Amino acid sequence: MDPLATLQAYTAIGIGLIIGLGACGACIGIGIMGSKFLEAAGRQPELMPMLQTRMFLLLALIDGDFFVAVALAMMFAFANPLASLIHR
Repeated sequence: MDPLATLQAYTAIGIGLIIGLGACGACIGIGIMGSKFLEAAGRQPELMPMLQTRMFLLLALIDGDFFVAVALAMMFAFANPLASLIHR
């Protein structure tokens, strides 16, 4: 079997795992954060503007982490640094 084809197959599996698990983690984190925000806003409605600001800040950080993972996966998809190690 061609070593480059094997590397590309394993890279595709890795990219799928990075993006899939990253998306699941981000969605679960945002869902938990949103539910806690609604609980806190229900208990103390006067704190809602402060809590909302912090919730959106955390939402941006969680999404940013996922986008870094997607960028890393795209680097492996289009410019795999391991491909230069395989000699034909």
